[in-house]
Amino acid sequence: MYKMIAIYKMPADVAAFDDWYKGHTEIAKKVPHVKEFRFSKVTGGPRGASDLHFIAELCFASKDDFKAAMSSPENMAAGKDAFTNYKDIISVHFAEEEVLKA
Repeated sequence: MYKMIAIYKMPADVAAFDDWYKGHTEIAKKVPHVKEFRFSKVTGGPRGASDLHFIAELCFASKDDFKAAMSSPENMAAGKDAFTNYKDIISVHFAEEEVLKA
């Protein structure tokens, strides 16, 4: 599985970020070929508080689906929205996932 992972650091105004993200999710839902959306609110780390707030993952079944989605106008619109509003706290990463059963 291929993924686009967006990691958001703690925003200055958490409530404003959470409200914005509801609308951003509607934009992201239009990205083609997404198999799954995964959202994680960071609650802390081994030493207590974390400087991270939120992690979003868009999952794709194949590398071809991932490539098509990343170059789509819908993805460009989602990226523009994220970087226009939260460029100082977002980092975006691409990954190939391997799952091992416990």
